[in-house]
Amino acid sequence: MSAVVQSISSAAPEAERELTDGFNLIIDALKLNGLDTIYGVPGIPITDFGRMAQAAGIRVLSFRHEQNAGYAASIAGFLTKKPGVCLTVSAPGFLNGLTALAHATTNCFPMILISGSSEREIVDLQQGDYEEMDQLAVAKPLCKAAFRILHAQDIGIGLARAIRAAVSGRPGGVYLDLPAKLFGQVMDAEAGAKSLVKVIDAAPAQLPAPDSIQRALDVLKGAKRPLIILGKGAAYAQADDEIRQLVEKSGIPFLPMSMAKGLLPDLHPQCAGAARSTVLKDSDVVMLIGARLNWLLSHGKGKSWGEAPKQFIQIDIEPKEMDSNVEIVAPVVGDIGSCISALLAGMGDAWPAPPADWTASVAKKRDENVAKMAPRLMNNNVPMDYHGALGVLRTIIKERPDAILINEGANTLDLARGVIDMHQPRKRLDVGTWGVMGIGMGYAIAAAVETGKPVLAVEGDSAFGFSGMEVETICRYNLPICIVIFNNNGIYRGTDVNDAGADPATTVFVKDARYDRMMEAFGGVGVNATSPDELKRAVNAAMDSGKPTLINAVIDPTAGSESGRIGNLNPQSALKKK
Repeated sequence: MSAVVQSISSAAPEAERELTDGFNLIIDALKLNGLDTIYGVPGIPITDFGRMAQAAGIRVLSFRHEQNAGYAASIAGFLTKKPGVCLTVSAPGFLNGLTALAHATTNCFPMILISGSSEREIVDLQQGDYEEMDQLAVAKPLCKAAFRILHAQDIGIGLARAIRAAVSGRPGGVYLDLPAKLFGQVMDAEAGAKSLVKVIDAAPAQLPAPDSIQRALDVLKGAKRPLIILGKGAAYAQADDEIRQLVEKSGIPFLPMSMAKGLLPDLHPQCAGAARSTVLKDSDVVMLIGARLNWLLSHGKGKSWGEAPKQFIQIDIEPKEMDSNVEIVAPVVGDIGSCISALLAGMGDAWPAPPADWTASVAKKRDENVAKMAPRLMNNNVPMDYHGALGVLRTIIKERPDAILINEGANTLDLARGVIDMHQPRKRLDVGTWGVMGIGMGYAIAAAVETGKPVLAVEGDSAFGFSGMEVETICRYNLPICIVIFNNNGIYRGTDVNDAGADPATTVFVKDARYDRMMEAFGGVGVNATSPDELKRAVNAAMDSGKPTLINAVIDPTAGSESGRIGNLNPQSALKKK
């Protein structure tokens, strides 16, 4: 802790006693709680804070846009189970960070957005301060909790509340408002040190009720066609061994949602990822582990779920999640690790295997679909199509299972989910519950920083545009990130035509753009790849070198479909149908 006056005697006059200030108290509170990395953008009133935090041993990564820094903080929370910290300036900077804060809350990632703000007395009278805004009021509807700290002596307790709110129960985003005057407030150093709080047991285990465990096991035991669905909540829980034991002991086919891929390898004999449509339609009992019946699972009803009635078992830490779309006949409320351990204990030593005709039919459909897809993944077409390019990346990830895959786009995302097998947990990070584009570079930076592992970011050309300037950030920090941009000259495809005028069609980009030269401009490696063979060589070279690399993967402009695989969500004009 830095002092502004030297003296260690508590009996000394105020003018001679050791003092501290808001800057140092915030830094000390962060370090006390193991929050040693900050993602943000410097500016008034937090510029000096960033400098001082860096000098005190906290890693401070400066981005080119707050939204990308926020996405980095959000995925840092997912990977570490500690709140990722994003630091922004007031008003516009704060607003830029809000999308990421809301994204973290929606996806149940622990994150704290810390923003400097204008003074309360000016804001409340709307007197027109620099970047004046009632930021706390704006943030509240978009996050799990929001707090404002007005006095230096409350910094310790304020940060403790933010940490506990972010990680306890269902994790989420928290906003912490720090008015400019707080940073310069001075107080006695000894009293300041005593005011700091080290959060104890921030996310305590929440044990399930024994009756709920027995009910779930009874429903599961009576199933003829059971299915387990693993969601990203299961991946976040880091109860990997317990989940594997449950799946393998039960013998039940499992379907991983995209960010749960790798909890058990996608090549595991019980994995039904390649038979998704079949298992959703034909199953009779479905156990959801850290997965929600939202739009990504068609809300648990409709054509994709077939005609046969379903019984749902749901394991979730949030009681209000139960019955959100359909009846949950066996709700199990608690943290996933505790729930899975209780289920394993209740299963005993001799759990009956699911009917052989069910598991055999799932395996048969899975193998048929894999065999049908295989030739498409082996083509060496020029220009590339999605399958030829993804087939190459699939092999690279298989050979480098420790690498982290970042994925976003429309067709680039939707097809990669099904094509690229994952082999280890928390190695696939993507757009999540909202399907939001722009997470790519922020995720890639945080994944490299938090794990020290090589990162492969597979981007659609449109998705890359939301965060592309962060390639400078990647080069500045010399991070081991290889970016592959699937460049088909547009959104969905690059062949649309505007018949009404001279302007390009709304979905078309500059033809034959060379994104690789952006990376070269900042000292990184840029490669233009026009075939799967060239792509394979370029990615392997990048991953071997660890140098910041961007590969412009030239994709046939006619490849791609409207909105990828969710075109049904795109409303059509009634007049157009006539």
